Amino acid sequence: MDLFKDITILSLEQATVLPYLTYRLAQDGMQVIRLEHPIYGDPNRMIGENVLGEERMNAYFLCINAGKKALTLNLADPEGQKIFHSLIKELKVDIFATNQLPKNYQKLGIDYDTLKTLKSDIIWLGVTGFGPDSNEAAYDPILQARSGMMEMTGEADGDPQVVGIPLPDMGTSEHSYGLLMKALFKRQATGEGSCINISMFESSVSWMTVPITLSTLLKKEIMRRGNTHEFFCPVSVYRTSNGFVYMAVGNDRQWKSMVSQEMFKSLDRPEYEKNAGRIRDVEDLNRSINEITGNYTSEELIQLFNSLTLPISKIKTIPEVITDPLVERRLLSSQDPVTNTDIVLPPPPNMTQFLEEAGRRLSFPPRFGEHNQEIYGTLGYSDQELDELKEKGII
Repeated sequence: MDLFKDITILSLEQATVLPYLTYRLAQDGMQVIRLEHPIYGDPNRMIGENVLGEERMNAYFLCINAGKKALTLNLADPEGQKIFHSLIKELKVDIFATNQLPKNYQKLGIDYDTLKTLKSDIIWLGVTGFGPDSNEAAYDPILQARSGMMEMTGEADGDPQVVGIPLPDMGTSEHSYGLLMKALFKRQATGEGSCINISMFESSVSWMTVPITLSTLLKKEIMRRGNTHEFFCPVSVYRTSNGFVYMAVGNDRQWKSMVSQEMFKSLDRPEYEKNAGRIRDVEDLNRSINEITGNYTSEELIQLFNSLTLPISKIKTIPEVITDPLVERRLLSSQDPVTNTDIVLPPPPNMTQFLEEAGRRLSFPPRFGEHNQEIYGTLGYSDQELDELKEKGII
């Protein structure tokens, strides 16, 4: 039984944080309708290579917008707001989400109090950079800088670095996903809707569990350490004869297993028996390990460590990740019905019933205003009326 097929999300979305959230909801089988301004649209539509040879469908947009429908609507126009409010009522929208600046909520007629009068049990989600009382602009790297993530990322003697994926964006999406599921449960139990405000900044800072608690508890600076670990050793990237591996020895028993092997016998010393001793001499120890691992291939070390149940991995490229058996069998896909272009999408965090039944395929990311006629037609607008609305810049 598909629990989510009758849930409708109307999302005034752009960029990454909200589109990734609704992409996750689409993977559950919910009906996701994204709203965009009829002139400006989602800026991410114009980012990346133009792989389809048409406007507003560039490569960057294709990554997190499969499985959705798309409408254009000018909410700054009173007639646009009237249409929007009709959408809320006629489509029986369960969730409305936006990542507009809070100052625009009432101006556009999308604030919770207004929508609650149209549908009393609506779940309203506002994603902002710094909370509903702030209109400060927020982009992922800014949030990484302000939250301390960049301070924790990079080599100890090097510059702060951004994390390789947009964690403030995607992390906030995941936190929002959980909040929406709680709100759906609350509505099922009580019949009541919800007003949810989530701050990307607060979401980002919430990941800083160890740095914040230990810096205040120990009154010492907690900062980036490159590939090593603050509390465990050996945990780092080590050079092999044909590349690199990441090894993580998390306790003294694992260390004993490692140094019981002939190649590491020289490191079986009393001062290294306990983790504290290894951490104390982390630079020399890692240098010694590198001198040993450099004589063996990555494959040889992986085979050895796996036989000992010790954590290790090759540092994989993205193409290698895609062909990993655990990944390859769960990849998602989408095909453009116009150009027959296929795109490969990563597996969801957890495979959903909807995706299994759909053969792990999602509908292709929607073109700009692709579903205007379909959805506005259900509100009673004729083709002629839609043409007139388009001429007036309302859709």
